[in-house]
Amino acid sequence: MKKIIYILLLLLLPGFIYAQGTLEGKILDSDGKTGLVGASVYWAGTTTGTSTNEAGYFVLRRVKGGLEKEMSRISNPRQSSQGKLGASPLKEGSLLVISFVGYRTDTVLIDSDTEYYEHTLTQLAEIAEVTVVGRAAGTHIDRKAPITTFKITGHELTKAACCNLSESFTTSASVDVSYSDAATGAKQIQLLGLAGTYVQMMTENFPALYGLGSAYGLNYIPGSWMESIQVSKGTASVRNGYEAITGQINVEYKKPFESEKFFLNAYANSSGKIEGNVNSSVILNNRLSTGILAHAEYNAKINDHNNDGFRDEPNVQQYHFFNRWEYMTESLHAKAGIKIMEEQRLGGQTTFTPSDLENNSQEYGILINTKRIEAFTKTGYIFPKSKNVSLAWINSYNYHDQDASFGLNIYTGFQRSYYSNILFQWKPYSEKHTIDAGLSYKYDQYEEMYNNTTLDRKESVPGGFLQYTYTDTSFITLVAGLRVDDHNLYGLFVTPRVHLRYELSDNTTLRASAGKGFRSTNVLAENQYLLASSREIVIADNLKHEEAWNVGASLTSFFTLAGRELRISGEYYHTSFINQIVTDLDADVNSVLFYNLDGQSFSDVLQVEAQWEPVKRLDLLMAFRWNDVKMTTAGELQQRALTSKYKGLVSVSYQSYLRKWQYDLTFQLNGPGRIPSTAGNPVEYRRGNSFNPYALANAQVTRKFKYLDIYLGVENITNYRQEDPIIAASDPFGEHFDASLVWAPVLGRMIYGGIRLSFNRN
Repeated sequence: MKKIIYILLLLLLPGFIYAQGTLEGKILDSDGKTGLVGASVYWAGTTTGTSTNEAGYFVLRRVKGGLEKEMSRISNPRQSSQGKLGASPLKEGSLLVISFVGYRTDTVLIDSDTEYYEHTLTQLAEIAEVTVVGRAAGTHIDRKAPITTFKITGHELTKAACCNLSESFTTSASVDVSYSDAATGAKQIQLLGLAGTYVQMMTENFPALYGLGSAYGLNYIPGSWMESIQVSKGTASVRNGYEAITGQINVEYKKPFESEKFFLNAYANSSGKIEGNVNSSVILNNRLSTGILAHAEYNAKINDHNNDGFRDEPNVQQYHFFNRWEYMTESLHAKAGIKIMEEQRLGGQTTFTPSDLENNSQEYGILINTKRIEAFTKTGYIFPKSKNVSLAWINSYNYHDQDASFGLNIYTGFQRSYYSNILFQWKPYSEKHTIDAGLSYKYDQYEEMYNNTTLDRKESVPGGFLQYTYTDTSFITLVAGLRVDDHNLYGLFVTPRVHLRYELSDNTTLRASAGKGFRSTNVLAENQYLLASSREIVIADNLKHEEAWNVGASLTSFFTLAGRELRISGEYYHTSFINQIVTDLDADVNSVLFYNLDGQSFSDVLQVEAQWEPVKRLDLLMAFRWNDVKMTTAGELQQRALTSKYKGLVSVSYQSYLRKWQYDLTFQLNGPGRIPSTAGNPVEYRRGNSFNPYALANAQVTRKFKYLDIYLGVENITNYRQEDPIIAASDPFGEHFDASLVWAPVLGRMIYGGIRLSFNRN
């Protein structure tokens, strides 16, 4: 830890030296109290400038030379023909220009010895509404956030076949998504080289897709419902809980006040899947609005491209309905909604049908029936007499019921969850200081049965947190938080976390974070894909909670290259486990063992990324990530199984003049990785000790009309597939059958197309 502190101090030292020649200040609204966000501040006669942060603060580098002439010309315009300047009392100062849309632009004199300056802008008379049409990057980094956060916009989600959340990261360099097995169609994500279970999944800041919802939950959020996705790396704020060991993914749904009046998406692909989405919103008055989102998908086609007798992907039927309401006044903002979903997954041998379960057929089948209900309320209140004090209360309830069969293995699961969080925010004295405090309660009831084994439990976790945020003008933000939770099964969780954002210059920002995270595990629910094998499930007694430290830093710089902005970022994160529930596939080829970590487990991830618009309307994203992920399994510290050593990504997007055509191309290079040992199998059922690098490519073209988009695309253009993904597919009820060792696509090339019909509000 001392080494990390020394490194951070060395990184910050140049910034402190640099900051000595700066002007700090704050730009206020016409009321003289509220800070203006995004006001432009620059030195007259130069290109050196900046903009104010979310609190109205700014820091601007002073420029030596060149300005005295500009000021003298203004103060003494009668210059000689030789250009000589008369004596001027302004030569010891500089002219500062302050502007903001809808406000009068002011030019003020700043003395050379002024270190802090505060200015109030005057609002102009109301002008007619002006619509500005532009093109922004579909994925961008939040420049003001203290935590490294990437925002994937709705525009980015239309660049690929984004049918659901699992397909939303195709063009992302940070999040990996892959099939967890070759039979159930379950997908899993990876962030910072670790499984998605270490990522805190949120929907509009509610905990989501954990427990029983973690196995197939990425398919439960339709793509056309999402307004945006925020991906933050490293430990998150303590406001949302003690999870988020490697990061947080938060999905924002479309809001009634902001979304389309009517939206329709119809989709079909060569694998037999058809899908329809309908969104509609109604603004009942200037305070109340409601929205309805509906989704249906159906896939009855049986695909077996490798001729192993098993479906390459399951046949899925899903019906999903979401109704939400919003009420807004100047001080009060309230939201409420309910989602209902029903899904059936049918996998296994191509000849299997659901009736075979009742007839005791010898066909190997997978049948998963799921019913899920989610409801939430969120209320926020800003105290009118003190705009610096606010209070919020959020509540959510989840019901999940699942019945599943994997050949002869029977799994049933029931989960009922309640979450409540009361949040208080206060900005004492000035905008520089923010205090957040809150109380939370989380309750989960699990009723699980695997064959004849019952695994029931209840988790009750009251907790509270305190967080302090210091914003010293626009160049430094420090967030320090501590939360304490009392888990009824595991005792007290004490979670400290700290985040730092520091602007080394106008265009370069350093972010650093350190903190702890905890997690209670659901070994069967989270690893259902392992049930599609003949391996014996062995769960050790007295499994503990998982506990880990995460430390990381990122550096982001913006340059001008060929007249256009170039973003280059680099990041490094280290995750070290104090305790981890190990899923051991190495000790015994006929078993899967779950036990507490006995040894080391860590992850080191280094990533570099560049984003540029080399020519007008052409977006280019390039990234490379190196993973060093090791854990102790079978008594030996070794590379985490089925994880690529590295990943490279190139994403190109071009939009024609007047935005009528859009072309998108994504290329991925996935590095090699380790395969769990199969040496205990007969020779014909063995696999190698590692897999080779492989590449994937996707492409899409979109034709845009006034209200209609027509899109056509191809996934996995090269038709790359993992050979023989299922071990002993010809003997599914034998002792060597295993569909869990998957590291690459099982389904080959897929062609898709669809339409998006949209009627927007004025």
